[in-house]
Amino acid sequence: MKNPPKLAAGAVVAALLLSGCVAPGHQAVSPIPACRTGDPMMQTTLYFGLNRPAGPAITAAEWQTFVDSQVTPRFKDGLTVFDAKGQWLGHDGKLARENSKALLLIHAQGKESEANIEALRSGYKQQFAQDSVMRVDVPVCVAF
Repeated sequence: MKNPPKLAAGAVVAALLLSGCVAPGHQAVSPIPACRTGDPMMQTTLYFGLNRPAGPAITAAEWQTFVDSQVTPRFKDGLTVFDAKGQWLGHDGKLARENSKALLLIHAQGKESEANIEALRSGYKQQFAQDSVMRVDVPVCVAF
């Protein structure tokens, strides 16, 4: 008979390895942590490319009009915009680069914020013929 402790250890290792093969279900945002200082909130960063598929790049004036008409009314408590340079490997295997704007939002987690963020993403894609607007969400603690 084989060594029972080795069999048990092998079964545990196999179970751990196979647990990584399970397909994820619903993609959930991590719960907001309990904060030692400040209040629990969400930080969402959106990345907006400034190149159009055909035609000139999105101008500073066009970007500011988008912020003034679409972003500010939805996030009146404040926001931060900074310049970014995106880079990725294209479908053709070539390196692609694009000037971008990053929009950082600190907000309460909830349906209203979610709807407002998704409205920004879909509105920008439609208005400027973009394939995507990248979104990154992180739970944070905020103190002023």
